[in-house]
Amino acid sequence: MRRFFAIIRKASWTLFCLASLALILAFVTALPLFQVITLGYLLAVAGHLASGGKLKDALPNLEAAGVIGFGFLTLALASAPTRLLAHWESVAAVIDPGSPDAMRLRYGAIALSAFLTVYLGWAWARGGRLKHYLWPQPKRFFREAWRPSTWSRFADQVWDFVKQLRIPSLFWMGLRGALLTLVWLIPAFVIMGVTRDGDNAADGVIGVLALLLLSFVLLYLPMLQTNFAAQNNWRAMFQWRQIRKDFRYAPWSWAAAMLIGLVLMPIPLYLLKIEATPQEITWLPCLLFVAFMLPARIAEGLALRRCRRQRELAETGEWSPGVWGGRWWFFSRWTVRLVVMPAIVAAYVLVLSVSQYTSWDGVETWVRQHALLVPVPFVSV
Repeated sequence: MRRFFAIIRKASWTLFCLASLALILAFVTALPLFQVITLGYLLAVAGHLASGGKLKDALPNLEAAGVIGFGFLTLALASAPTRLLAHWESVAAVIDPGSPDAMRLRYGAIALSAFLTVYLGWAWARGGRLKHYLWPQPKRFFREAWRPSTWSRFADQVWDFVKQLRIPSLFWMGLRGALLTLVWLIPAFVIMGVTRDGDNAADGVIGVLALLLLSFVLLYLPMLQTNFAAQNNWRAMFQWRQIRKDFRYAPWSWAAAMLIGLVLMPIPLYLLKIEATPQEITWLPCLLFVAFMLPARIAEGLALRRCRRQRELAETGEWSPGVWGGRWWFFSRWTVRLVVMPAIVAAYVLVLSVSQYTSWDGVETWVRQHALLVPVPFVSV
């Protein structure tokens, strides 16, 4: 029974951490310029898996997100009684201005607010876990709370906690990933220009050629992004030949990841780009975008990891497909290369083409692709 409840407790905490992480990323995604932090986080997840990391460790700052989310949750719960007393005080002041009841409610709200501020601050100073909120340790409070060293140590802990989030590193990775991805999306810029200003047959031919080139780029760009994140080197974004070699060793895993990353996850989100979202609730569609695109990046990282493991085994001689296995391997490579992958990319490009007439972004949707860049309905960078 003890083990069963420990499993339930751990599973509940993990789910809460996941929900908190999604909410935090959605909030960050709704902030102009800081949006690239979310892209950097998604690339870091894919890169960790592609470099051989375990799935359970693929989400950086997961525990920290749970602590932050729980802190905001307790802050919201603790502020509710204070807001209620303040509301009653305002009602009493309207009904009977200057009444003693209104003054008592005001003093009560101030006293309760001060008490809860100290209570939450003491819980955060001890670690911010559930047990710290439920039991304030009054003896320890009267023994240590008045000492300046207690709160200076708490400030150091907060600073160490913030440093562990690696926000500058995620921002830098997201910024580089976005800029390097835009280099590959030059055909999309050409399509934008032709669609917006083209009025002759030559522009139409150029647009078709750019569309074919963009389709070819999309065959490899998600995995190039994953390769960049795994090596954390801008040159890795252009190692096209290496990615092609990796594909040969696990083509069906590659195709499954591309199906998830280009079709199943991003395409339903184009429905949210039809109408502009009011600024007050921008974070709400961002939550769906993050929740959909995070599994896509995980799938891409897992696929590239499998490709490289199979390649390493084949190159060291630890794995040999055999006669029938070799024939199946040959059939799989060319089936995925000539049929499956073109179908996946064609479906994505078709939706992308239609979205320029349905999306609020118009023709700019060719570049504002949440499957490759910041997972946000309307980019504000």
